[in-house]
Amino acid sequence: MTATANTTEMARGITSVGIAGSGIMGSGIAEVAALAGFDVTIRSRKQASVDAAMSRLVKSMSGQVTKGKLSAEDRDMAVGRVTVTTDLDELGRCGLVMESVVEDLAVKRALFTELDRVCADETILATNTSTLGVADVAMATARPDRVLGLHFFNPAPKMPLVEVVAAVTTASATVDAARQFAQDCGKNTVMVKDNAGFIVNALLFPYLNGAVKMLDAGVASKEDIDAAMKGGCGFPMGPLELLDLIGLDTSLSILQALDADRPDTSLAPAPLLKRMVTGERLGRKTGQGFYEYATER
Repeated sequence: MTATANTTEMARGITSVGIAGSGIMGSGIAEVAALAGFDVTIRSRKQASVDAAMSRLVKSMSGQVTKGKLSAEDRDMAVGRVTVTTDLDELGRCGLVMESVVEDLAVKRALFTELDRVCADETILATNTSTLGVADVAMATARPDRVLGLHFFNPAPKMPLVEVVAAVTTASATVDAARQFAQDCGKNTVMVKDNAGFIVNALLFPYLNGAVKMLDAGVASKEDIDAAMKGGCGFPMGPLELLDLIGLDTSLSILQALDADRPDTSLAPAPLLKRMVTGERLGRKTGQGFYEYATER
């Protein structure tokens, strides 16, 4: 890591967070940050998208109030810390800006080029990529020393882990400040090199891909594959259930990125997975994947 980032500036700490992306991950990270006391700005290109993100965030917090895990007062204070916008320039005032957009390198690079333009020089830029190279994103900016990966997991309010990914260009002060942010959000952090899939996905996706190949080969039914891994290994979800939760399109993108980085038969995406994505059976978000789900209206 380089040491070009100004340690004194970093030591002042992060108080405001921008989220570029209003999907499930974006709103989940925003919820976590707001509950931790950070001012949060969620940005998406469409007003309907940021409104939906805000609604999702309020619904999630209200659910915690109903369960007695959060007071109504704390919910209202956290909601009050969140603003939504369609104007990218509004992220310019944030000390940390995280992207949570589609897992596509070209899209992320284009976004980071724009963030580099609108954000102050001292702003840290973080990608929530689960697989792509952080250095590839960082070099789309004029501040690669202030770019790193902060990989939150879905659902962000519940999952306790954040992978902190330092590229070869990332300054140590950037890592320290971003790791402190994640810990202030109540997350456990692990440090990992900028390697495709990092720790979790590099180990997880060969297993998930194998389950799809097993189903396609007719070795067992989807129900029995999932039941076997829950009952035999103590996993909370079976592999096919988990793929539906992650999203089959996202899962296919992750496997393709892993396979491109280090070709291996265990990483070559299962043909059935490709067919399901082509048929837009993407899991919970479309109501159909390996299983069927009720969709929100």
